[in-house]
Amino acid sequence: MKKLLQKIFRKPVIWLADKLSSHPEEAAIFSSLTQLRKDLLGGKTNRGVIFSCLPENTRFIIFSDQHKGARDAADDFLRAADNYMTALGWYYGNGYTLINLGDCEELWENTPATVIEKNRLALLEEAKFLQQDRYHRIFGNHDLEWNYAVPRQQFLRPLFGKKLKVYEGLILQVPYNSHTYSFLLTHGHQGDKRSDGNAFSKWFVAAIWTPVQRFLDISVNTISDSFDLVDRHNIIMYKWTLQFKNTFLISGHTHKPVFASLDHIDRLTKQLEKAKQAGNTMLINNLEAALEKRRAEYAGKKFVKTMAQPSYFNTGCCCFNDGDITGIEIAEGFIRLIKWEEGQRKVLEESPLYYLFDQLPAENLNQ
Repeated sequence: MKKLLQKIFRKPVIWLADKLSSHPEEAAIFSSLTQLRKDLLGGKTNRGVIFSCLPENTRFIIFSDQHKGARDAADDFLRAADNYMTALGWYYGNGYTLINLGDCEELWENTPATVIEKNRLALLEEAKFLQQDRYHRIFGNHDLEWNYAVPRQQFLRPLFGKKLKVYEGLILQVPYNSHTYSFLLTHGHQGDKRSDGNAFSKWFVAAIWTPVQRFLDISVNTISDSFDLVDRHNIIMYKWTLQFKNTFLISGHTHKPVFASLDHIDRLTKQLEKAKQAGNTMLINNLEAALEKRRAEYAGKKFVKTMAQPSYFNTGCCCFNDGDITGIEIAEGFIRLIKWEEGQRKVLEESPLYYLFDQLPAENLNQ
């Protein structure tokens, strides 16, 4: 009976999902992000939290898009699981606060019970941070169910305890030269009609739509599967930051690392061009090897872009096909794009925070 229903309804549901999904729409993304920022600054603690930090005393690691699954052939996290556990152990031992920026679990393709059972060790490793008040969790579109009390208490609370809260965003405020600079952290799915509508539509996606997808064995593609959409989405997110004074945005969702408004593949490409002009053979070989390693992840990329203001960052993801994971560190007065490869931490990009602060214009469209 189930196979018959899958055969009958699978194509219509996929068609409907495609129609209801929003491609990156600037107006919708701008509206959602602006409202989230307004609510957080206005003290709506049900949506998130604000906290201040001194750069020299701050240690954050921001990961997103683990997409923990069922430990089967369709589980994107499977290859990265050991690497992720090694990274968590290092950050825990070095006093970092862990921020999980959404799509931590893959609940479009799997039931919460299955994901929790198959990823218990990784979740317990995350919970160790919470026990020391060094953990913050944001929901994304693929783990939207954690925005609701019943599934959160049923599945996450037994591992994390009563302290766990799940938000849509948070703001880090950093003082510098008599000014306050703000980092808005959120998953980045804002503007997606399937998961960013009104309260009823969000509930419908979590409670009805996702179980239907599971029953019909449908894995609806995310924005990360289309690199044209990824580039457009990242550009829109960057443009949103230009409206506000002293404001940065750190997101996930697209699975494509961005550092200071330039994605990593673009930065490598520009570095390769300069190395060729300088005739630096060793550097050329290293950069070509790095680009080749990411050929699969960045297949379909058509253009190189430059965004002038260093106000947008993207964590990338923790489910690359080769088992690598990427994230954003804010520590010891620096912000870094890092990669963990075969259990080894590598810094891909870094900048002093004060340098970024000094690059922002004195005035923006809004305050």
